[in-house]
Amino acid sequence: MIRIPLRPLARVLEARENGVNPDAIERENKRIRHEDMQARARSRAEGRLLVLGMFFFCAFAVVGGRMGMLATSDPVEPRSAALGAKISAQRADIVDRNGNLLATNFETHALYAQPHQLIDPEGSAKALVGIFPDLDPARLLKDFTGERKFLWVKKKISPEQMQAVHDIGDPGLLFGPRDMRLYPNGTLAAHVMGGASFGKEGVSAAEVIGVAGVEKYFDEYLRDPANGNTPLELSLDLTVQAAAERVLYGGMKLLNAKGATSVLMDVHTGEVISVVSLPDFDPNNRPRPITQGDKGDDPLFNRSVQGVYELGSVFKIFTAAQAVDLGLVNPSTMIKTDGPMRVGGYPIGEFRNKNYGTLSVTDIIVKSSNRGTGRMVLQIGSKRQKEFLKSMGFFEPTAFEIVEASGGKPLLPKRWTDLSAVTISYGHGLSSSPMHLAAGYAAIANGGFAVTPTILKQDGTKHGPRVMSTNAASAARTMLRKVVSEGTASFAEVEGYAVGGKTGTADKPRPRGGYYDDKVIATFASIFPAHDPRYVLVVTLDEPVETSGDKPRRTAGWTAVPVAAEMIRRVAPLLGMRPTVEPVSLADITLTSSN
Repeated sequence: MIRIPLRPLARVLEARENGVNPDAIERENKRIRHEDMQARARSRAEGRLLVLGMFFFCAFAVVGGRMGMLATSDPVEPRSAALGAKISAQRADIVDRNGNLLATNFETHALYAQPHQLIDPEGSAKALVGIFPDLDPARLLKDFTGERKFLWVKKKISPEQMQAVHDIGDPGLLFGPRDMRLYPNGTLAAHVMGGASFGKEGVSAAEVIGVAGVEKYFDEYLRDPANGNTPLELSLDLTVQAAAERVLYGGMKLLNAKGATSVLMDVHTGEVISVVSLPDFDPNNRPRPITQGDKGDDPLFNRSVQGVYELGSVFKIFTAAQAVDLGLVNPSTMIKTDGPMRVGGYPIGEFRNKNYGTLSVTDIIVKSSNRGTGRMVLQIGSKRQKEFLKSMGFFEPTAFEIVEASGGKPLLPKRWTDLSAVTISYGHGLSSSPMHLAAGYAAIANGGFAVTPTILKQDGTKHGPRVMSTNAASAARTMLRKVVSEGTASFAEVEGYAVGGKTGTADKPRPRGGYYDDKVIATFASIFPAHDPRYVLVVTLDEPVETSGDKPRRTAGWTAVPVAAEMIRRVAPLLGMRPTVEPVSLADITLTSSN
């Protein structure tokens, strides 16, 4: 800042020449300087007052806005910002193909303690046991009076329990809001959902993580905050699933079976519309795995993918389809099925020692002849049979997107001999899951293309590589239809839906070798409608017994078939399928003149 001198030399000299007192010049310059200083000071003061006024205006506006917000909002208890105040993490929802909710998050509270802050450890422990009777009083008191700095008391509590703990009034008892996984449909699709639990134990890091089923398989996707508003869309149809579970449960109880499973699959996309495994469980309260007894009796055991069974005569259609595909036979080719027949020194017999004589390939499937399929597979050869079944997916676990599916690896013979080929041709010597079987039948139903089972909703057809010709697939479908209309699966006739399928009754193996005399795995694999298949349905019952007659009946025709028929009758309308008249080929008629 440059100041003007109070006594400028030029003006002083001029004043002396004119006889003017130079002090007057100094006084005048002082006055001007003081006026200028006052003006600048006043300007600064006015600016500061303006800023201060704006500050107070904004502050009062914020306070007023907050007061208005509080006045118009619902009253809630203030939440502390201390450590542990927030321990929830959003997890994406799971919905069915129509957007119906299968799994979601629900905010609850966890109760934890910081023992070093407890005022009355003994009194608090006693009061908590009164609220939560399942707590161990001695263990709780030991933890409260020990060296621990942090202790989970309950990971989920109700609002009523939270209020009761709050009334204890001990500052060492703290709450943390957290998410819990809620399955609003209870046991419905339990084995697909699997379940979820809490992850890391730190209060600020705890979150919901998947422990089984799709919850674990897609855990990374579901936990990603970016997907919080994008639910995981499954191929399941909730209404179809509910109907299938009800029918299968009723059939299991009526037929005295220890377990059951069913798979309903779209033959063109591989979408699993419904999959049921019984007994089941509630994923909201997932039980612990059993530690004793047969693992297959565990409610957590998923029979549809983990249940690896010899499925019996349902495999015969694969032998017939391959033989037709290779040009070795056609549906009308006649094959001797009478005995004796020995392969590798072992006799090959028929069910109840029947002797069918000479049968066409179609009748071999309709009557379910072991020797007939055995003689066809000897023409095919064990090497080609092995390659064919491998192309159908029977050598590896299915790619079905639940973690349990990876444990369902088929059991194959160590040496694929002619004897192995013959027994496998009628469903013994190779063990696979019902999900494998459904995928195999889907290839027949869709014209010869492999499909991959999936739990995710698909857009459009998802055919894999071709595994058989269109002609072979068509011939196999015709045979399956005749099994229902003329053969062992007559109870599967559902008017308007032209069901085709094959029964399979396999003796159940003993844990230490050999087979039970009175325990079977009964399976019915079906397609509908047979003339234009859209769906495959596989129903398997573990140790069923039908007791309405004079003697107990265990074969699939008396057990699995009626259950599958009732399921088709219930779910077909839910799938949007209307009953139709089955097309038939007209007989060749030649018109002649009467003259």
